[in-house]
Amino acid sequence: MIDGDLASFLDFIRRHGDAVYSFLALYSMANSLLLALFAGYAAQAGALGYEQALAACWAGTFAGDALRFWVGRRFGTRWLSRIPRLQRAVETAARLADRHHVWMILIHRYPRIIRNVAGFAYGASSLSWPRFLVLNFIAAGLWAGIAVSAGFGFGFVSEKTMTDALSAFGIAMLVAFLALGWFLTRRLERVMERD
Repeated sequence: MIDGDLASFLDFIRRHGDAVYSFLALYSMANSLLLALFAGYAAQAGALGYEQALAACWAGTFAGDALRFWVGRRFGTRWLSRIPRLQRAVETAARLADRHHVWMILIHRYPRIIRNVAGFAYGASSLSWPRFLVLNFIAAGLWAGIAVSAGFGFGFVSEKTMTDALSAFGIAMLVAFLALGWFLTRRLERVMERD
């Protein structure tokens, strides 16, 4: 049973590290920024190993995009015909990937609306498997490094600037940081949908 406070939750994570790393890798297949940020925070708190959290997030996001690339290569966009809006988004992204695949692969994990379709689009484009795998490996490492390090840095700053009496404030700041990330992602989605 997990108590309601952060210390108990971090202790639970510490006791179940191997399962948590597996969960991180699987969940990172969806490029979940918030979970990678929390993994960095947990690493700074000593509940996870920084290198292991980084490796799990890196492996997961790499594998997720490789799987989506395979689906896009194998089935193209015809399997999306029942969802015309999504099919158009993937086809548009595939045309962009034909011209700008390096930049797209490096940044597609950050705006939520793009990361949901990019892997399929790369597979439906003319991008070769070897080129995609190399670029995907680099981009996955950058994404994991930035996300886990940002969470680690947040944990470090919150630990250094807050006393035990202010730990509730630290939790509130973490929640606010995660909520702000979610809000900005939603806002970016709306802007991109209008264009």
